[in-house]
Formats: sequence, C-alpha cells, structure tokens
Amino acid sequence: MRLTMVGTGYVGLVTGVCFSNTGNDVICLDIDEKKIEKLRRGECPIYEPGLTELMEKNIAAGRLRFTTKREEAYRDVDAIFICVGTPTDADGQTDLKYIHSAADDIATVLKSRPANAPAMTVVVKSTVPVGTSLAVRDRIRAAAPEAKFHIANNPEFLKEGAAINDFIKPDRVVCGVDDPSTGDFFRTLYDPFVRNGHPIFIIDIPSSEMVKYASNNFLATKISFINEMASLCEAYGADINRVREGMCSDKRIGSAFLYPGLGYGGSCFPKDTLACIMMGDNSGVPTPLSKAVHDVNQHQRERFFAKIERHFESMGGVKGKTLAFWGIAFKPQTDDIRESPALTLMRKALAAGASVRAFDPVANENARHDLGTSHGSAVAIVDDMYEAAQGADALVISTDWDEFKSPDFARLATSLKGRTIFDGRNLYRPSQVAQAGYTYHSVGRSSVRPA
Repeated sequence: MRLTMVGTGYVGLVTGVCFSNTGNDVICLDIDEKKIEKLRRGECPIYEPGLTELMEKNIAAGRLRFTTKREEAYRDVDAIFICVGTPTDADGQTDLKYIHSAADDIATVLKSRPANAPAMTVVVKSTVPVGTSLAVRDRIRAAAPEAKFHIANNPEFLKEGAAINDFIKPDRVVCGVDDPSTGDFFRTLYDPFVRNGHPIFIIDIPSSEMVKYASNNFLATKISFINEMASLCEAYGADINRVREGMCSDKRIGSAFLYPGLGYGGSCFPKDTLACIMMGDNSGVPTPLSKAVHDVNQHQRERFFAKIERHFESMGGVKGKTLAFWGIAFKPQTDDIRESPALTLMRKALAAGASVRAFDPVANENARHDLGTSHGSAVAIVDDMYEAAQGADALVISTDWDEFKSPDFARLATSLKGRTIFDGRNLYRPSQVAQAGYTYHSVGRSSVRPA
C-alpha cells in the first residue's frame, strides 16, 4: 500500500518505519526542513532501540521517504495517517491546532484529485478527545464537498523504549471506522503484525478514541494507587516491596504498572489523564477518580522532595547543598524528558538554593536544552555517573537505568561528599546500602542508617 504519515514525531516515525518494513511504500511528511534532511540521511531524531537500524534498512530499500511537500505526500496514496502532537494547554485542554491544520491541508489536496480517483482513507492516529475524528471528517467535507474519502481512528499503544516490538507484535490493534470497506483496509494492513493470533478490533470511531484514554488512565491509576500504598507503608513501618509481592500474586491483580516510585511522566499518562478530566468537565460528567489519580501523582514528587528537605533540616537546609541525580529521562530506554520527575525535583532543588549535577545515558542533551543556561553554574549535566556524584552532598536516583542497579559503592563513596542516597526507584536492598556505609531513603520503606 501507499501510505503517508503526517508528522515525524514518536508515533509518526515509528509507525511509518514499521509499515515500510512490511513492504508498504511510506512517505513521512513534516514542516521541519532540518529534521527532514536529517531523516533523509538516516539520522534518527529520537532515541528508540532498534529504530535507527530499521529506518536505514527501509530507506535503502526505497520503501521509506521523507518530504516537506504536502502535494508529494498526499498525491496518489491509499491512506493518510495524521500523527501530529496534541499537547495539553495551561488550562488542561487538549490543543488540536495541529490536527486542524493537517485536516485543512488534506482538504486542499483532495479538492484537486481527479473525480474518478478511488476514495482515500484518512486515519487519525494521534491521541484525540472523543469526537475529534468525526470533526476532522466534517472539517474536510466542508472544505472539499466533492472529495471522496473515509475517516478512521487507529490509536497507538507504544511504550517508549519498546516501541518497535510493541508495533511488530501488538497485544491488539484497535480501528475505528465509519464504513465496512475501511475495516477491510485495516485488516489487510495489519495482517503481517497479528499472526501471533492477537486480535484486530474493528469498532465504531468514538469507542476507538475512548479505548486509548481508558487504557492509559487505568494504567496511570495503578501507578498512583501503588504510590499511595507506599505512603501508608512508610507511615506504619511496612515494606511496600513485600506488600506488592503479596498483592500481585493474586491473579486478579497482576504485577504490571504496580511499582512504587516517583510517579508517571512522559508524553502519554499525564496528558491522557488530564484529557479524561477535560472531557468530563466539558460534558458535565464528573471524573473524581481521574482527578485523584492526577493529584496523587503530582503529590508524589512533592513528598519525595520533602524527604530531601527533612534530611538536610538539621544541616541548615537544602540551600547551598549539591544534589547529584542519576537519571533525567522519565523512564529508561528513552531520551524523552517530558513531564520527567527528575526535572521536577531538580527545579525544586534549584528553587531552594541548591546546585544540581546530573547524568543520564541518553537524555543529557535534551536536559541541557530544557534547562538552558539560566541557572549558570548551579546546573552541571555531565557524561559519567560517578562524575555527577563528585562533591555532592547526596545522590538522588530518579530513573531506573540498568547501569545504576549495581554501582561500585566504594567508588561512589570517594565521589560523594555526603554518604546519603535518595532512591526514587527502589533499586537496592536497604540492608545492602546500609552495610556499604550509606544513609538510605527509598519509597514505601523505612529509611536506614549506616550499619
């Protein structure tokens, strides 16, 4: 098939590359000329394991191309996938300006298609509030009344750090359609990816849009729940790791997304939880559970930073201290720092008058760009985990990268000025760290002092 991806962000690029890898002819469209030039050279703008290699392979095979010209991207294709960003604005509303812009561009090109051209399928793959895909259909129809096309919705379920595998071997594929022939189109397109027997759901468009939000909101709920239980464990001297093991052995509960820590971040869970709240507010349907999920998540970062403040209270406070951070990305195996708990904690430390030294295996450059130069010498983003700890009064572990899981505690002690670790990811056994001579604070477990 001949397919166009509108947008070369995370979703558009992964989708385009994976579709091209099964033999489809794919064009990826973006307005950023510098980004398109890099992509043409085979340079991947995001860190995602396996993506660069797959992209290079399909560029070389001639199945994957990149352009800034909408006429080239939309002409003579079978389907257009809208994969643009849908950010949340300051009021918690989903900003659909990029969706609307893509719809207007598509309408312009559809008006010039020959009358005998087959109907094109326009697929909204971006995560959008319920009703958006049909509004896109109506917007195109208003601008191009004679155009022949079908509208569809096809939400993505990609985990950053495992996106290629998630796309190639999906748990399920969800497709919202307004015409039976569009269902046949999706079955043909996705057949190479569901030979593992997992289902393709061909459903109505509003339900398809809602599946994405319901899924992400539920997973966010699990994260907020386990962090609330962790707070109770700290208050009563229980160990959240042992509690988690006991509860997750119940097959009705399972273990996925029930890990205590600093809360969820990234581009999906925060945005999609807020979108559910927004949809509730707009429709007059209360969403108290979604609001609580969001509030608990935000408060988790406040609680963790309060631990740091309490530790330094008898030493004159956080002001003038240096905190080392291991991890900046919101999760391992990605360079994505959007809604990163680490950045929240860093900004709190800087606001309190502390200095920050930080290291991340792949997100350093994004962090330098995000923090800029406004903090001067108070921020140092370095290229080695032990260098980050050099002269610091405490170490904060904020992302659970593998290289942080078995550190050389003796070497770390020669770098740190203060033998204190705040572990936001529960990477270590408390007794192990205490025996190594550290004061150790974690999540949902009692703090320990050197043995």
